[in-house]
Amino acid sequence: MVTQPRVQLITSVLLLLVVHLGQPVCVDVPSETEAVLGKSMLLTCIFCMKREEVKSKTHVDWYFMPTNERDLPKTHIYKYDKHMLLARDGPFKDRLTWNGSVDFQEVSIQIHNVTFNDSGLYECHVMREFKDFTPPSNFMKNITLKVKEKATNNAAALYSEIMMYVLLVCLTLWLLVEMVYCYRKISKSDEQAEDPATNYLAVPSEQKDNAAAPVTE
Repeated sequence: MVTQPRVQLITSVLLLLVVHLGQPVCVDVPSETEAVLGKSMLLTCIFCMKREEVKSKTHVDWYFMPTNERDLPKTHIYKYDKHMLLARDGPFKDRLTWNGSVDFQEVSIQIHNVTFNDSGLYECHVMREFKDFTPPSNFMKNITLKVKEKATNNAAALYSEIMMYVLLVCLTLWLLVEMVYCYRKISKSDEQAEDPATNYLAVPSEQKDNAAAPVTE
């Protein structure tokens, strides 16, 4: 299973490369769906903000529905509203912490001391309100979490991790090649600009005088 710190590290490096390449920095990263008993688990929820949404008010709500109780209504477990973090009473009390970004493009939460009862469906609801007449922007993401007693090696997860490392290496090499190409191109332009001046200085003074003399018949 790909560990969360590795995913976050790889994602951060990829985002830095994306910034150098002039692309948007917000990337929707899928959340992990397997947690280990007694450990912490990050539920990743990202809602990329558009340019017109910069000046907006963000409301975040997290809901939970146990695996074996799908007929029961979902439980409101976490709320972010008016710059206040409100953890609801219940089995998650004092076990949830905010892990969102300052610009509210990431609105993730972290579960501490995971139990088997934490297995189930999590819903991330995000609403952005605007001061003008623009309609609110809504977003919802579902995360199905399964809690295991021990971490297991997942072939698909291992393959995904390898592919992320390969992509990271390829992007790094491509960026280095682009930098070398630009450097050589600039150096060649400077050399071409210096050649006429160098040739002029290398011409003997007598030839310069003759070249400047008027032509008579």
